[in-house]
Amino acid sequence: MPKQEVQDIQELKSLLGQEVAVGDWLEITQERINQFADATSDHQWIHVDPERCRRESPFGTTIAHGYLTLSLIPYLNQRSFTIKQPFRMGINYGSNRVRFPSPVPVGSRIRNRMTVLEVSDVPGGWQARWQVTIEIEGKDKPACVAEVISRMYEAA
Repeated sequence: MPKQEVQDIQELKSLLGQEVAVGDWLEITQERINQFADATSDHQWIHVDPERCRRESPFGTTIAHGYLTLSLIPYLNQRSFTIKQPFRMGINYGSNRVRFPSPVPVGSRIRNRMTVLEVSDVPGGWQARWQVTIEIEGKDKPACVAEVISRMYEAA
């Protein structure tokens, strides 16, 4: 999908309540899952032991950590949406609500959908609140639904 873009914060404000981007699919590999397990020291077998998962897991294969899926939101969002207005910096400010309705089996492909919920002024810049849904290709239930907050600070 082509990357969606808006010119500036004013245009973003005009899109409140609207879906502004749908990203490209990203495959979740066992290598990525293992790297996340190493980075977080979360080596639970449902994530890193394919053989045991074949025998014992209701999913029949390893699944991605929910927090791996959540951690991919900034990357997926940056690939699918941009504001052309220059900023001094942008930060991930936090999340208000996060849910993981469906597991992501290894080999699945996921993508993001972004809806702008709110844009407000903060000292030195703006804060945007987004509804981000992470879909799994071919599945009815999403992998993750999160309300995330970003801040953009005015260029000097």
